[in-house]
Amino acid sequence: MERDGQLELYAVVAGRLKEAHARVRALQVPEGVRMALTRKLLVITAAAKHDLAGAARRLERFNTDLDAGRFPEEER
Repeated sequence: MERDGQLELYAVVAGRLKEAHARVRALQVPEGVRMALTRKLLVITAAAKHDLAGAARRLERFNTDLDAGRFPEEER
């Protein structure tokens, strides 16, 4: 039973990661900002392999920041 819940959470996180990547691609921001956001998503993706619940929380914070227009500094 627990495994089914884990698989459901994985599917939800995977879908939200896909949506987040699409949102980042569509943003009208400098390329350095887009790269920083993409790197954050890649870190969350990697974290999901070891800590799915933690990755889900990180992704939720990422989306909240994106919704609020809080972007990282452009990298140089």
